[in-house]
Amino acid sequence: MIADTASAPDIGRAAAQAAVRVLRAKRPALDPLSIDVILGGARSHYGWTSRPVPDELLERIYHSAAAGPTSMNCCPARFLFVRSEAAKEKLAKSLRSANIAKMMAAPVTAVIAYDRQFWRDLPFLFPHEDRRALFEQNPALADETAFRNSTLQGAYFVIAARAHGLDVGPISGFSNEVVDAEFFGGSETKSNFLCNLGYADETALFEKLPRFPFDAVCSVQ
Repeated sequence: MIADTASAPDIGRAAAQAAVRVLRAKRPALDPLSIDVILGGARSHYGWTSRPVPDELLERIYHSAAAGPTSMNCCPARFLFVRSEAAKEKLAKSLRSANIAKMMAAPVTAVIAYDRQFWRDLPFLFPHEDRRALFEQNPALADETAFRNSTLQGAYFVIAARAHGLDVGPISGFSNEVVDAEFFGGSETKSNFLCNLGYADETALFEKLPRFPFDAVCSVQ
């Protein structure tokens, strides 16, 4: 006789669906002020106060960012937090001259990177089906997937940092090759972009630059 009980996967799905319904019932959407904090009214910052950023806060930000979606839950991003003077000196070698002072003044600079061999962890991250061969046999697809999804995770990280009360200053004016040589030499980890973190000195801000209106860059078909 077959027991009339739900399988473990069925129970897991039901619990996941119920959790989403409960969350939506509690908070269907963020209020306009909260959206301003993370996006609408938020700014990229260039000046920083000396107020420190504790490791515990970085960990909370990471856990919030890690909840964001990636394809096949592949989670290729790797985060290196540069805080010490020695590490900052190494990172400065990679920066364009205009960005060095900004980075040195920030309490922490995150190097958002990606693991080119992220697919090795797919049995843990995506246990439904073994997809490792898809990437192991196609390095170009692995690199494309790692770069795209680490960029997504970096964006989640920026928004999560703002949501947890930090200011951010993303940086693309640097040499990936130098960062990789200084911090990731001999590994399959590659840098994507940098992001200064801390509590901003707002006196360094200038007027907010324009954005396109909806009709200029959006269409509905």
